[in-house]
Amino acid sequence: MAEHDVVQHEQWVEARKVLLAKEKEFTRLRDELSLQRRELPWERVEKEYVFDGPVGRQTLAELFDGRSQLVVYHFMFGPDDDAGCKSCSFWADNFDPNVVHLEARDVTFVAVSRAAFDRLAAYEERMGWGFKWVSSSETDFNFDYGVSFSPEDQSSPVYNYGQSPGIADREGMSVFFRDENGDVFHTYSSYARGIDLLNTAYNYLDLVPKGRDEGDRGQSWVRRRDEYGA
Repeated sequence: MAEHDVVQHEQWVEARKVLLAKEKEFTRLRDELSLQRRELPWERVEKEYVFDGPVGRQTLAELFDGRSQLVVYHFMFGPDDDAGCKSCSFWADNFDPNVVHLEARDVTFVAVSRAAFDRLAAYEERMGWGFKWVSSSETDFNFDYGVSFSPEDQSSPVYNYGQSPGIADREGMSVFFRDENGDVFHTYSSYARGIDLLNTAYNYLDLVPKGRDEGDRGQSWVRRRDEYGA
């Protein structure tokens, strides 16, 4: 860690005020970006997707659970994987506390993976989570929404609107809206660093002196919550 200047309180406050002005400008820009995100055009979901979950088989429209907005986290857990992705598990540790607040604002949250539902349920029990998690194993949902890839596509720029995925499954999130007629629309998707805001732990780490402290090692430090040890 680089050596830092140590100053008197008055100098510290002045430096903090300079940064505060930049933080306020960033907040205004973030609000503007959020507005532009909400103003994106929508695309109608024409295909019928049926998922397997804790209440049996449900269509995409049924996953809304009576609300008009749906947030889907694309959790990396392939059909042949023994466990969910450790990085997606890091993100998932942030989901449960927010579900009740999202539901109060007409938003339903679900995670979707390609692994069979019994594998998802067993892993969710291991991790101690309670959010809804469904399997898309019998649908093209993951492929259609840019998080699963055929072998020939894994080296093509098909992930995150121009990036090579490198592997069969990648992380992401998608948002859908259901209108009064029952029609479903895809309103937004984001991938890779675009889902950082869903990870509360990273937001805390961005505040401390060492930051994320990852360098070029990425998330090599991340473990599943029951694998860190003492």
